[in-house]
Amino acid sequence: MNIVVTGATGALGRLVVDELLATVPAERVAAVVRDKEKGADLADRGVELRVADYDEPATLDGAFRPGDRVLLVSGSEVGRRVPQHTVVIEAAKAAGVAQLAYTGVLGGPDADFDLAAEHRATEQLILDSGVPYTFLRNGWYTENYTAALPSVLEHGAVVGSAGDGRIASATRADYAAAAAAVLTGEGHLGRAYELSGDTAWSLAEYAAELTRQTGRTITYNEVPAETHLSILTGAGVPEPFARILVDVDAAIARGLLARTTGDLARLAGRPTTPLADTISAALTGV
Repeated sequence: MNIVVTGATGALGRLVVDELLATVPAERVAAVVRDKEKGADLADRGVELRVADYDEPATLDGAFRPGDRVLLVSGSEVGRRVPQHTVVIEAAKAAGVAQLAYTGVLGGPDADFDLAAEHRATEQLILDSGVPYTFLRNGWYTENYTAALPSVLEHGAVVGSAGDGRIASATRADYAAAAAAVLTGEGHLGRAYELSGDTAWSLAEYAAELTRQTGRTITYNEVPAETHLSILTGAGVPEPFARILVDVDAAIARGLLARTTGDLARLAGRPTTPLADTISAALTGV
């Protein structure tokens, strides 16, 4: 039995492989990659590379083998995820995998915002396939916010339309630890885990923590949704994706990303990474 990680050269996939290699012999870990060169460092560590492209279904024919435990890391191309995920699910079913874990979104079928639609559809496809499954419904990554620190520091403001809504975020490393635990442990089949950080915070609190750590005044500027959209598109974000981001803020305002279930910490075997720690680490690179 091998453990197979798709999207293994992506930000989350690499961290999952790192977690697996801490406890599993490298010869039992396989990485599905689109570009063999990008996975060269994984091969150097003894990980088997299986080259496949979600957009070329025939390449998935040898990606999985009977008894594999597979992590389907959701695709990064919003709007194309359902057909891409479909070919992976079909290949997993045809191969007779023992487990298909999928990184969806917090709330699962109850997540009614636009970005969640493809995740809901994928979960249903997996259920319909009959493949043994585990749903890892990831909440927000704290890095979604700290990645924008250069702009925030330049303008002295966090801009959003989330109101007083709270975000129970965690780091990619936290989610990777949970995924590795599910792939190496027992008793996870047929389960759906609602994964989120131990503590929820608001954008105003995020700005206050930035102020504390930098010694510079950083404010949270709440703006109407249409203004938020204009700011994002003006900064070069393509309008379709900008609308998705604004819709996410509306979901935050409704409390859909605030749940603190404890599932993530239990699976990872440790508390989730505090917001302050992630900000501190990010500031060292700015």
